[in-house]
Amino acid sequence: MSHRPPAPMPDTLSDAFAAAVLLSSTDKPDTLPPGRLSPVSPLPSKHGHGHHHPTPSSSSGSSGSVSRAPLAPASGLASRRSHSGEIPLPSDAPPRGATRPGHRRTGSGPLIFTSGASACSSSATSPLTNALPAGNICPSGRLAKPLPSSCSSATTPPPPPPPRASRHDVLGSGTANYGHGSIVRSRAGAATDDDAVLRRAMSAADSEEVKRAGNDQYRKGCFEEALRLYDRALALCPDNAACRGNRAAALIGLRRLGEAVEECEEALRIDPSYGRAHHRLASLHIRLGHIEDALKHLSFATPQPDLLELHKLQTVEKHLGRCLDARKAGDWKSVLRESDAAIAAGADSSALLLAARAEALLRLNLLDEADIAISSASKLDYTSSCSSDTKFCGFLANAYLFYVHAQVDMALGRFDHAVSSIDKARIIDQGNTEVVTMHNKVKSVARARSLGNELFNSGKFSEACLAYGEGLKQHPVNKVLYCNRAACRFKLEQWEKSIEDCNEALKIHPNYTKALLRRAASYGKMERWAESVKDYEILRKELPGDTEVAEAYFHAQVALKSSRGEEVSNLKFGGEVEAIIGKEQFQMATSLPGVSVIHFMTPSNQQCCKISPFVNTLCTRYPSVNFLKVDVNESPAVARAENVRTIPTFKIYKNGMRVKEMICPSQQLLEYSVRHYGI
Repeated sequence: MSHRPPAPMPDTLSDAFAAAVLLSSTDKPDTLPPGRLSPVSPLPSKHGHGHHHPTPSSSSGSSGSVSRAPLAPASGLASRRSHSGEIPLPSDAPPRGATRPGHRRTGSGPLIFTSGASACSSSATSPLTNALPAGNICPSGRLAKPLPSSCSSATTPPPPPPPRASRHDVLGSGTANYGHGSIVRSRAGAATDDDAVLRRAMSAADSEEVKRAGNDQYRKGCFEEALRLYDRALALCPDNAACRGNRAAALIGLRRLGEAVEECEEALRIDPSYGRAHHRLASLHIRLGHIEDALKHLSFATPQPDLLELHKLQTVEKHLGRCLDARKAGDWKSVLRESDAAIAAGADSSALLLAARAEALLRLNLLDEADIAISSASKLDYTSSCSSDTKFCGFLANAYLFYVHAQVDMALGRFDHAVSSIDKARIIDQGNTEVVTMHNKVKSVARARSLGNELFNSGKFSEACLAYGEGLKQHPVNKVLYCNRAACRFKLEQWEKSIEDCNEALKIHPNYTKALLRRAASYGKMERWAESVKDYEILRKELPGDTEVAEAYFHAQVALKSSRGEEVSNLKFGGEVEAIIGKEQFQMATSLPGVSVIHFMTPSNQQCCKISPFVNTLCTRYPSVNFLKVDVNESPAVARAENVRTIPTFKIYKNGMRVKEMICPSQQLLEYSVRHYGI
């Protein structure tokens, strides 16, 4: 049998895309235009003597940086081998519990259809709610007799199911008699039958039968069960490339992408020409942001490179390149924009892009968002999906992740974690100047903070102030050091300087509660009550259940009213729900400054008895609000004057004006209203 000589790859992703279009219009999927190089390789193509067919090997190359090698597709004959029982490819990234119905890609087998209604129920595309399938109904729990199996994976796959678009296999709804007995089983019966099927499959001695049972579970979106069955099949037949590929698909469904990469690589070790494993690996590497590896495996995918995947790869590469260029220029807004675009384009599981996003958010003083981004990056399985020499922004990949984590931890005051992270980055990438510089900075800031805390606890506030200042020289955007120095200056009765440090901390992190507390207290010491009340109002929204904040807010309000000459003798803080027994007492209570909540009730009413304990809880939780109760049986005149006809009824008065009325409110609505008007 003669062999075609291997064709070199195109030298740009655009050329790769054009080559794929050419392939899709011919009947020669294993041929590419001659004289082209890999889009990520400047090395000359090796047109050696004879026929040289390189064996594709899975590697975890760089993301964003390029180490290059010439590529060649597998031979045309080998590329057309099929594996029995393999799960069709198109995306391998189903939503949680289901794949997208009705979508098919060029050159791939039939998709798996599942329904979003239940994670483990087979789907139908018919909108009819009570439609029944036509044809024979197999008894539940019985499997069709399998064909003789072997460890060879090169058998012909079964024919694809009929298209889902056909409606001839679905009975319409109506009143027709479909026969005697129960055709549709209950959920409990179906679950019992499924368990029986799984138990039989797990105990089977035929690897093909077990694999088919795993495929059934995958189609239903039950990835954990599918994974267990594939493990059982591999225990019976370890060198089954199709089963390895199917196991990778189940791992992708469980979002365990690093393990899925390893499983695909093992499938290729068994069968280097397994095109679907190459396709699956290419899709995984795109999601992980590994441009070079994705392109290499796309070139070996059969029967031809997927046009959609090539386009996705091209888009991710474009935005990733812009992201790296923006970081070099220190343009953090562009880093954020381009990293978001690369993630949206397909690199949705790239820990490195999430870390770049976190670094950009940190430099833009969006600390909470930066913390969320780096936490998401840390949860990804990047250690098993990145090789030790993968480069990103001039860093070894894992070192960059720890480098960014250390910065976020330091900015948020987690100094011990910051030291631990930067130590790990230094061990991984000892020669990187940015890592070395950040290592020295984190260590210095952590020492300054530790020394300042020791001096503050010893009552040496002036010395502590100097220690925190040394730390700020190393890290001038550290909100914690500013706030700690503000505390020292508050103790030294340097109110104005304390406010200045709090202002700096709040510029870095708006609504930083410790800085707001210290600034409000400093305003109080300077008798700037309006500013103090404003800060406490923000704090009451941030910390609605904090009684110390509530009491400080109440006293600041009293001081502000007193400074304006208003009556404050009737104001009180906290206490129990006060009972109102007459119209005169009611009018006096509701005309007081501040917020009053009146509960119209009677002890014999079940709903009133149910909500009264919660009103007592609110009285403790919001001590600056006056809580009153009116028993409509004992004070019918008050109920008539307020036109109360249903109980429980709640009315809220603010500064003598009624602002809210609620009849039989839920606990959530009642507390929301108290918080809204009382804070």
